[in-house]
Amino acid sequence: MELTARYGLEFNPFLKNSKEILFEGAEYTEAKFRLDYLARTKGFGLLTGAPGRGKTTLVRSWSAGLNPSLYKVIYTSLSTVTVNDFYRNLAASLGAQPSYRKTENFHIIQEEINRLAMDKRKTPVIIIDEANYIKNAVLNDLKILFNFEMDSRDRAVILLIGLPQLNNTLQLSIHEPLRQRIIMNYNVDGYSKEEGRAYIEWKLKKAGCTDPVFDDAAIEAILNASDGTARMISKLCNASLVIGHSHSTNRITADIVMQAINDSTLG
Repeated sequence: MELTARYGLEFNPFLKNSKEILFEGAEYTEAKFRLDYLARTKGFGLLTGAPGRGKTTLVRSWSAGLNPSLYKVIYTSLSTVTVNDFYRNLAASLGAQPSYRKTENFHIIQEEINRLAMDKRKTPVIIIDEANYIKNAVLNDLKILFNFEMDSRDRAVILLIGLPQLNNTLQLSIHEPLRQRIIMNYNVDGYSKEEGRAYIEWKLKKAGCTDPVFDDAAIEAILNASDGTARMISKLCNASLVIGHSHSTNRITADIVMQAINDSTLG
């Protein structure tokens, strides 16, 4: 018998590469409200959170819901690119032919944003993920890059996503001009016990499960060990299902979860 069949699942909802099931809890609702405000107002926004809190999933869902006739979404990650690569990638993503010189890419990027905003009436939404890796050189340039002299209105949304220490970086005096332009700053917290329980139940329901799989004590043990982090909740749920299946048991108990927690700690 396969694991999914044993637990009445159409697929394993706790695997990273399974179907993406978005849990729209209170944290998601609040973050989406802030992001919607940023989209309407334009300018710089900051979304932070500890690893595994679902920042990227949240932003991907939010940006997918933006009207494509009003917004052009551009996603980039700063974890692997050089400063020059960043500008070249941004210019290319805006639909322009990038230059090899940074100063020329500056002009190209501003021209493309102007073209989108003024001619096509589209707001560029530039999402910079893993921004805690951002180099000071890029941070210093961002305010200049998105400063349009013709009027005082912002023409693009620039959303920085990263770990909480990104706030510490922006507190440095050299970044004061950029920090003053941030109009939305939100930190994604972990789930409460109630939300964590609802998260597990929602995942199971969306995977076609109709019968209880986890004992109450098992869920409590998972929530205590995960610190409200969605990624860790899913990891422990998956590990518990694997162990339960190997033991040929149809219900996940606290003892099974404790074994999953120990295995996770050792791993």
